[in-house]
Amino acid sequence: MVTLEQVFTHPITQKYLNRSGVAHAIAVAEYAYIFAKRFDVNPDLATKAALLHDVGHYTWYSDGEWDYDLYRENDIHAIKGASRAHKLLIQIGEDRHAAKEIAIAILLHTDSYLPKGELELNPLQRVVAMADEADEENGGNHHYKKIDEAVALERIRALDTLIAKEVSEESK
Repeated sequence: MVTLEQVFTHPITQKYLNRSGVAHAIAVAEYAYIFAKRFDVNPDLATKAALLHDVGHYTWYSDGEWDYDLYRENDIHAIKGASRAHKLLIQIGEDRHAAKEIAIAILLHTDSYLPKGELELNPLQRVVAMADEADEENGGNHHYKKIDEAVALERIRALDTLIAKEVSEESK
């Protein structure tokens, strides 16, 4: 089984999480674990999708300043992120069906790029969207929270331990 630590420490993940916010990604993964338990969703898939949910972010600047309105108007990060995450997960040996479920959950974690309307999410997709919303701050400030590298890795390893315990209990 591919671990969160393997996903987190991969250079591609590091490149894009450093752009979109490592602290936010980890917090969303932790929320996803909690929500997955509450709603009987696979916590391995939920935490991986949550960790990678923003790897498609692109920075939108006007005159050298972050332009949140420009970002909101032109955002397709969920589309780009789903593609990047799927490729990464396949590359590091994730089960192909799991990689697809994770990618689709990333694709649907936000409706910011979709035309107005109702989208029916499955439980995994709903958990990832709820986890992201749980850590959001006005003006996209959640992307700028900082975290020490050692603390980040410690929190990822703690999630891996919880997930391994879940998998072990399910196999009994």
